[in-house]
Amino acid sequence: NTHTSPTFKALTKIELPSILFFLGILMTIAAMESLGMIYGFGIQVQDTMDVNVFVTLLGIASAIIDNVPIVAASMGMFQFGADHEIWHLIAYAAGTGGSMLIIGSAAGVVAMGMEKISFFWYLRNISWLAVVGYLAGAGVFLLQQALL
Repeated sequence: NTHTSPTFKALTKIELPSILFFLGILMTIAAMESLGMIYGFGIQVQDTMDVNVFVTLLGIASAIIDNVPIVAASMGMFQFGADHEIWHLIAYAAGTGGSMLIIGSAAGVVAMGMEKISFFWYLRNISWLAVVGYLAGAGVFLLQQALL
């Protein structure tokens, strides 16, 4: 019986407003990319600051803005090769930076709803660990790049 399967139970807990929220954000990013706004912003960033510094700041922004649209936007911002180091840093920064606040990742938002985790509990108990981990990892990544 499919009505008692764990998969079906999990799917019934997904909130439609959350899905529509993420769909809306991704559609907004796609529209901005179609207009050339995202690429133009990427060019301005590369002219004004080091890309590694910008991506590290992008990871911090990922704590507030969900990491999925951050990565989607960054894919349109830069024109580096497929296996360039910057993509590794973007993946690290957005994924790990998104954990600094519970609202920074889709998984965190879902956990808030399903497990009733409060924003302030997460902020007091988990955020500082995520910040330390993020800064340590970003520091090691940037140090490796400087030594290579």
